[in-house]
Amino acid sequence: MSKDDKYLRTAFDLLDRNRDGRVTANELQFMLKNLGINVRDEIIHDLIREASHSGNGLINEAEFLQWVGRIQALRDEQQQHEESASNSKPADEADDVTEDLIAAFRVFDRDGNGFITRDELQTAMEMIGEPLNEAQLEQLLAIADLDQDGRINYEEFTRLLL
Repeated sequence: MSKDDKYLRTAFDLLDRNRDGRVTANELQFMLKNLGINVRDEIIHDLIREASHSGNGLINEAEFLQWVGRIQALRDEQQQHEESASNSKPADEADDVTEDLIAAFRVFDRDGNGFITRDELQTAMEMIGEPLNEAQLEQLLAIADLDQDGRINYEEFTRLLL
């Protein structure tokens, strides 16, 4: 299992609130709203429909991993395209994503110092209805804290989510 697969499985587990092995549109919407990211219900349903091979409105772990893999491939393709283009005008969509990520980061960074501490991470996860036990908290910190300074900065946070 690659490091990315491990991260994605952790993300899937966080989304799967009732631990039934499937993610619903409501579970995805709940997580996004609690992160301060507002997405219209019809877009959420479209995303779930796209990811679900059975068409039943549920995503199992394998479908989630494939879906995220496709998104990452598209993102990489888009980044290569943007690098090759000399268009310096920022895209509105990219600005929206940046604003959403900053808003989500602020949910976690309770004291506003630019870092998410272990306690802030634990509190924020409880606040969004995803309490973590010690092992889960350690695992999430190990995944996100790339420079291993015991806290998560904005860059580490965005890498975790994108």
